[in-house]
Amino acid sequence: MTDVDLLYTEVEDDLRAVVRSVLTAQCEPGAVTALYDGDRALVAGLWKNIAVDLGLAGLLVPEADGGAGASAREAAVVLEELGRFVAPVPFLTSAVVATTALLGSGSALLGQLAAGERTAALAVPLTTAAHAVSPTVSADADGRLTGDVTSVAGALESDVLLVPATGPEGVALYAISTADANLTPVVSFDMTRQLADLGFDGAAGELVVADGAAAVGRALAAGTALLASEQYGLARWCLDETVAYLRERRQFGRVVGGFQAIKHRLAELYTAVESGNAAARYAAATLATDDADAPVAASVAQAFCSDLAVHAGEEAVQLHGGMGMTWEHPAHLYLKRAKADQLAFGTAGTHRLRLAELVEVPRP
Repeated sequence: MTDVDLLYTEVEDDLRAVVRSVLTAQCEPGAVTALYDGDRALVAGLWKNIAVDLGLAGLLVPEADGGAGASAREAAVVLEELGRFVAPVPFLTSAVVATTALLGSGSALLGQLAAGERTAALAVPLTTAAHAVSPTVSADADGRLTGDVTSVAGALESDVLLVPATGPEGVALYAISTADANLTPVVSFDMTRQLADLGFDGAAGELVVADGAAAVGRALAAGTALLASEQYGLARWCLDETVAYLRERRQFGRVVGGFQAIKHRLAELYTAVESGNAAARYAAATLATDDADAPVAASVAQAFCSDLAVHAGEEAVQLHGGMGMTWEHPAHLYLKRAKADQLAFGTAGTHRLRLAELVEVPRP
């Protein structure tokens, strides 16, 4: 294991405070719940404030390309806060995954993404693991794309799609306007990150990265590592809100949080959340320095944090009692996001198998 400092820096703490302030003011649970009724009015305005006003769309983009020149550590802090509020914005899909795919490409699109002028989505199923990319779209010599991609996250909020396609020279990455694709929204379990199916019927794409396989693998690896920070943020909210509730709720003449069985469950959850924080921070830190341990750290973080977020969501629902089961209480938003995240970029089981390969442990 590489020796890295996992403590938050002053810059990271300041960034967290700014992001939390905006989300507290604009991302209240009722507005997020409205997405399940088809009201997506919250998304565009909130994304503009985060992407343009705070300049976070270009967080991972080098200064020479018009971005902030920050690292994965700062992006991880942003994702912790977005997870804490179940914010329905395409930061992960556009500012992390799509942006990482374009780094070093020289494409003008990268500067447009950094400025928040455009939003992009990588056209691969959300469940795709970084080491298991298999394009389902083909490109002819003129860059015309044909094929379908299912369960793409971030497509509904995107202006441009980055499409991995198999062409005459192998897998390359093409940019195409979302308006030129056949886009079908999917009723998703987590409507705060709604999926869409995409179809391409000969529309012309612009070649942006010749070595598409490497670009997509790099982008999904970044998404894998940093998703753990979102999952940690979800779990932290569930723990904090549940503890606060159990300190006030009274039953049988005493505070519910005083019962020994409840204390044990909270202590176990607290230990797991703190461990999740360490795993997510290490994944972000190794990614930020392009450390050789980054693939191992990412798979460890996903194997742990994806299950952690679901467990924390389940505990929040159950320990809030009858109120936790209601539509009005936000606990269900966190459990749904956690369940959807559990499948993103490969399941926990997938990452355990991947981890065994990376550290050369034979399968049973």
